[in-house]
Amino acid sequence: MLSARSKRRGDSLRPRQFGARYAVPLIALIVALLPQDARAATGLDGAAMRWPYALPFSGLLLSIALGPVLFAKYWHYHYGKIALAWSVLALASLAWLAGGMAMLAAFAHAMLGEYLGFIVLLFALYVVAGGILVNGDLRGTPWTNACILALGTLMASIVGTTGAAMILVRPLIRANLARRHNSHVLVFFIILVANVGGALSPLGDPPLFVGFLHGVDFFWTTRNIWSQTAVVAGLLLAVFVVVDVMRYRAEPAVRASAGPVAPIRIRGLVNVVLIAAIIASLLMSAMWEPGISFDVLGTQIGLQDLVRNALLLAIAALSVWLTPDEHRLANGFAWEPIREVAKLFAGIFTAIIPVLAMLDAGHHGAFAWLLSAVTAPDGTPREVAYFWFTGLMSAFLDNAPTYLLFFELAGGDPQVLMGELGGTLASISMGAVYMGALTYVGNAPNFMVSSIANESGIKMPGFFGYLLRAGAVLIPLFLLLTVLPVAPLLHWH
Repeated sequence: MLSARSKRRGDSLRPRQFGARYAVPLIALIVALLPQDARAATGLDGAAMRWPYALPFSGLLLSIALGPVLFAKYWHYHYGKIALAWSVLALASLAWLAGGMAMLAAFAHAMLGEYLGFIVLLFALYVVAGGILVNGDLRGTPWTNACILALGTLMASIVGTTGAAMILVRPLIRANLARRHNSHVLVFFIILVANVGGALSPLGDPPLFVGFLHGVDFFWTTRNIWSQTAVVAGLLLAVFVVVDVMRYRAEPAVRASAGPVAPIRIRGLVNVVLIAAIIASLLMSAMWEPGISFDVLGTQIGLQDLVRNALLLAIAALSVWLTPDEHRLANGFAWEPIREVAKLFAGIFTAIIPVLAMLDAGHHGAFAWLLSAVTAPDGTPREVAYFWFTGLMSAFLDNAPTYLLFFELAGGDPQVLMGELGGTLASISMGAVYMGALTYVGNAPNFMVSSIANESGIKMPGFFGYLLRAGAVLIPLFLLLTVLPVAPLLHWH
């Protein structure tokens, strides 16, 4: 029989089961039956690819951009199948070019070496942060909104952009539901809390964690780009206050609803301890090197990574067990946003395989022009070019793999990049983190916040609508950043 606690928990808070109990044994059996040379497959020849191999990825991005606008109902029910179709097309093109074994090896690397850790971390942060309930009477005044955005920006480098966004997005939504003009509040929230605020530590944003795993000192970005981050965040907050005050003054009915307010209370504090456990798990996986790894189709999976993922899933399970259901229900917690992110980013990580292979081919690939654009004739890196190319590609290719691509393009030696090429590393770091805010797919929390806002009754702009709004605010700031004296690490040469 079910325990009383189990009975209290409704099915509404349980994720759907998609045959997960059979998936792992099946994958293990397939891998075991593959010939040894398949498991040792090394990768793809990006030099042999041309631009048509990027079409599945472009098609997926266009689907994400246009689907909710042109066929919203169909997209809502079938976005997973659409992402799967583009993924299958990308994998079929790789099999046609390089053979089935090389395609399987590349797919295994994308899913096990990159996507798995990415989605497990997002899942854990989403579940744990969703158990923290901030209640009381928050009213969506410019002062309240600015304070929430400032707090989230400060939190993001400590608990991660996903953690900060998930803790604060629902209180912010509740505070602004009564306002007629409210989508701009969430747009600035995505920019500041889900992106810019995470620039000061590897815990803040996935691309910086990738750099940490590749040898960049934990506090390097804190020491070297704090002034640039302060300038960008400060100007963004100032612009937000101006915009929000103008919108607020146009809503007299909202301003007239003053009255006694209930005090702000925070519940589910056990989840704060669990967020600390998530941070400890990430640090453990980066610093503990047991020297044990498992080969899956040529992808080395370290024991520390397996332990980290297991701990993160256990922490998420503890959060579900220890947090009363009423806290999540009051938060409007649902599994659909993380399910949507998981499906779409699985498609992105798959369809991007040929694009990254072509980029990795350097001067011999279809994107040879890119390497030439970021390198001066004397071989030295062009820092401003690294900033803009890393940033603009992060906006459309997801910022974590884009960071790694340009990190390797700049030599991949962390000691050199933290030393004589510090400006290049700063350019890559700022570009990946800041410009991930330009689109919904630039950073996973962007899409998650948008999905939660839409489900809660705030009509968010579509893909291109968000791009236009974010670009109008951010591009002038990035142009300013390349010439301000406060950014001495960026040089034109």
